[in-house]
Amino acid sequence: MSRFDPAESLTPIPAGDRASGQAGTYGAILFDGTQLRQADPRWFDADAWGERAQRVDGSGRGGAWFIDASHGPCVLRQYLRGGMVGRFNRDQHLWRGTQHVRSFVEFRLLRELLRRDLPVPQPIAASYLRRGLGYRAWILMERIPDVRSLADHMAESPADAPLEQTGRLIARFHRAGLDHADLNAHNILFDGVGKGWLIDLDRGALRIPETRWREQNLARLKRSLLKLRGARPEADVEHDFARLRRSYDALWSRGT
Repeated sequence: MSRFDPAESLTPIPAGDRASGQAGTYGAILFDGTQLRQADPRWFDADAWGERAQRVDGSGRGGAWFIDASHGPCVLRQYLRGGMVGRFNRDQHLWRGTQHVRSFVEFRLLRELLRRDLPVPQPIAASYLRRGLGYRAWILMERIPDVRSLADHMAESPADAPLEQTGRLIARFHRAGLDHADLNAHNILFDGVGKGWLIDLDRGALRIPETRWREQNLARLKRSLLKLRGARPEADVEHDFARLRRSYDALWSRGT
């Protein structure tokens, strides 16, 4: 999926002891060695940040915090599970090797997209803690300032929402081969000058652009817009999505 990155550094997290309640738990931190001299496991503990950590409202399954770090505003996210499985297993994932650790995969995907000049947050570090056949994972990334989600725009004024810009933004990422596993209106952001961003690339992947997964991405976004319509008629949302789709198709057909 992504090329070899000589800037990557890996710092082991030694096994914990009984006194800490982490007996038999160990892990690692992945980061860019050209940007950071070292990494600290405490970065991934929201409690360790104290008042400098603020839980993100409406952050899906709840595992995200805004962090006021010394090097700038960040977002800390823990990889939690949803659905039926999440009712009895909130944060444990099956260990399949470090190459499949979800935080590491997203960290590398973000860096690859940045190399391709695509607008995504800058990843700072990713970590995991393993115990037996399971592991927990976190990622720390930059916080994009002064942004609002497409969902917020739609709630305030659907007629003025950046739907055409959204269509062109998605077409750019699709042309680069990004299959976004959870393309919804909350994961599409726009800043004060109208620049669009994609976030939350967990389980995303780079693929050969083809119709099936592109249409699945767009269908998921359409379902998101329908879910957020409130008292608006469904036909209005269909009209909104048609605006988005026309701009998507126009850019896609140009092959750029």
